[in-house]
Order: sequence, then C-alpha cells, then structure tokens
Amino acid sequence: MSKILVVDDERTLLETIKYNLVKNGYQVSVAIDGVEAIEKARQEQPDLIVLDVMLPKLDGLEVCRMLRKDMTVPILMLTAKVEEFDKILGLELGADDYMTKPFSMRELVTRVKAMLRRVRMMRDEAAATEQSSPNKALIVGDFAIDPAQHTILQHGQPLGLKPKEFDLLVFLATNRGQVFTREALIERVWGYSYEGDTRTVDVHIRGLREKIEADASVPRYIETVRGVGYRFKG
Repeated sequence: MSKILVVDDERTLLETIKYNLVKNGYQVSVAIDGVEAIEKARQEQPDLIVLDVMLPKLDGLEVCRMLRKDMTVPILMLTAKVEEFDKILGLELGADDYMTKPFSMRELVTRVKAMLRRVRMMRDEAAATEQSSPNKALIVGDFAIDPAQHTILQHGQPLGLKPKEFDLLVFLATNRGQVFTREALIERVWGYSYEGDTRTVDVHIRGLREKIEADASVPRYIETVRGVGYRFKG
C-alpha cells in the first residue's frame, strides 16, 4: 500500500482529499503547515506528497526546496494562484507536477495513480538493468547513464539533476534523434495522458539545458524542433 502525505491548511479540502485517496486504497497522513510537512515527510518517508503552495509557517515552495535536498519523493503541488510564475517556480524547485485549484477529486486521484505508476516503472526498469548488467552504464554521446544507481555522468562528472530532470534526460538520451511532442513527453516521462498546459515540459527542459549545456541559449544536446517538440542530438 503506497503512503501519501497530504499538506494543506484548508481542513475541509484536506479531509476530502484524504477520504478520496483512502477510498482508492492508499495510506494517507496529513499536515496543516510547512514545518509539520517537513517533519512528517522525513519521519514517514511517503511514496508521494500532495503539497499546497499557500501554507502557514513555511510555504509550499520552501517546503519543496528543503525536501529536495535529501529526498526524491514525487511532489504534486496544489496552487490557488493563476500566475504562471508560481507554477514555474514550483517546478524549478523540484516539484514533479502541479494542479490549479479548483480541481476534481477524480483528476487528483488520476494524477496520483499516474505518478506512483511511473515511480514503480522506473524502479522496475532500474532493477532489471541492475540484474542484467549490474556494472554497466549506458553510454550516449558525452553521457554515462546508470539507471540502477540513478546517476548520470557528463564527461566523467556527475550531474546534480532533480528526479524528473533525470527521468527526462534518460528518456531523451536513450531515444536519441527522435522528436517528441510535449504531450508525448508528458505521457512517456510523467506517465499519464495530459490535456492543457504543457509548460511542465518546457520548465524541465530549461532546467536541463542550464545544467548540461555550455550555453543554454544555444543548446548542443537538446534541440527544439519548432512547432513540434524536442529531440536529443547527443
């Protein structure tokens, strides 16, 4: 049974989310402020965190930033703000996805299922890779990728990537030369069919370029195919 931590100071919404997740078979704990969220996340080691942006004591963005220092747990952020800045900032700080209030409980549960399914898939792939070739990294151009150890080296130097940046780079690199739309990347990397705002992909691509490109404004590795999407040139 997957463990989920839900953090929101709106108690009615908090209990509604908890009820729907429990009904779908998840073990759920809750927190009502940022400090409690950090404490419970580190103590309980949940499989996923649903995290509101507007929280007392510490806001959700700061909670996300602090947790990303020592945890790779998937984080789904909730925001009542419509400003694009807040959404992008959350993704840059390490959130895996976001939902804008108000939202349906059905959509929330669908997102949670998809995120957890993607985590399980990645773990299974890593385990299979480790079993078949435990000491062998995949070499793609200037990158040495070791899914089992969750590491990527560029020119022999480790890259400090956020979890979803890692997943995205591995997918693009192992499919070098193929062009993927933003929608296809959402489905293949995030693990669900997504309709609407695909800014999530653009933010993570930008984050990757800043870490792997000598000049992020003139990318050598991840190419934008205008009107279509992205491809890894290697």
